[in-house]
Amino acid sequence: MDTLADRLADRCLELCSISSVTGEEAKICDHVVEWARGLLSPKEITRHGHSLVLRCPPRGDAGERGEHASTGRPIIALVGHLDTVPPHEGDPAPSKTRDRIKGLGSSDMKGGVAVAMTLFEDLCEADIPYELVLILYEREEGPFLENGLRTLLEEVPFLRKIDFAVVLEPTDEQVQMGCLGSLHATLSFEGKSAHSARPWQGRNAITAAGAFLAEMDAREPVDVVAGGLTFREVFSVTLASGGRFRNVVPHEFKVNLNYRFAPGKSIETAKQELMKLVGGRAGVSLFDLAPSARVPTENPHLQHFLEITGRKAGPKQAWTDVAQLSEAGIDAVNCGPGLTSQAHQAREYCPISSLVAAYEDLRSFLQR
Repeated sequence: MDTLADRLADRCLELCSISSVTGEEAKICDHVVEWARGLLSPKEITRHGHSLVLRCPPRGDAGERGEHASTGRPIIALVGHLDTVPPHEGDPAPSKTRDRIKGLGSSDMKGGVAVAMTLFEDLCEADIPYELVLILYEREEGPFLENGLRTLLEEVPFLRKIDFAVVLEPTDEQVQMGCLGSLHATLSFEGKSAHSARPWQGRNAITAAGAFLAEMDAREPVDVVAGGLTFREVFSVTLASGGRFRNVVPHEFKVNLNYRFAPGKSIETAKQELMKLVGGRAGVSLFDLAPSARVPTENPHLQHFLEITGRKAGPKQAWTDVAQLSEAGIDAVNCGPGLTSQAHQAREYCPISSLVAAYEDLRSFLQR
């Protein structure tokens, strides 16, 4: 008989063997739907595009299977995305060794999806004190406005009733609470073209940005405490482009500025702070604005989860979809198998022991 470690590892390997780069999730979604049909009636499976909401059938005196009656129990959601970033050149085919699963998405986050599916499979037939929901969605790694979770939150009103959600992103065995908000801006520094032999006849847009870039190079992170946890706010210049020929003084220079801001700060306030930082030195075009997520320290299910598992709580120094859940009024945390250091890496892997630990902790929480 297969051990729990074998079951989890084999499922993770199976998922990693199905290519699902952002925008190409049809095949993996079909695979999960086929699996779900062995557990659930059609009315308990909701699909929008290549995103899914699966609900365990009511147990005991909750009513007959069919139209899903409310059980009166707290609703807990396990949440994960189905897509991956594109592969690195030379990435090997997915494989299983004695202690790890190797493959694109193994840590981010098909390991978490494997744990969630296995828990759902095992607990759907059990009498647990919660109503269990599984949310799996497309396009997490792409632009915020194309994220599949947005569609589900808009199209499936029931989701607003969730009492607590666990997003199974890799967290290095921590419970990561809240998350940074993020916004991007294209800064356009203007100049005037000239021959590079006579630069005084123009204005070099690249060197015009020099003082601003030096300021960014020297800028230190700003620590902000939210929910008793310390988050680090940062501005990062991540892209730059300018110039049209090697002997022409450039008339325009553009950089991408990314601002990561702490929970408790609105997108509007973050925009104002970015504009103040730029101070009129460049044109500003804002895009890809994503909210921060609050730290749900008062949620009783979170408190119970921390007590049962003994896991340490820390801040999420990044953006994840707990922000979308938080914006919808759903308390959520990140806690899943895998290594944050492996996310988006070449030759990505996930320790099998991490899959087992995540499964056992979540099962202990859901059964009590």
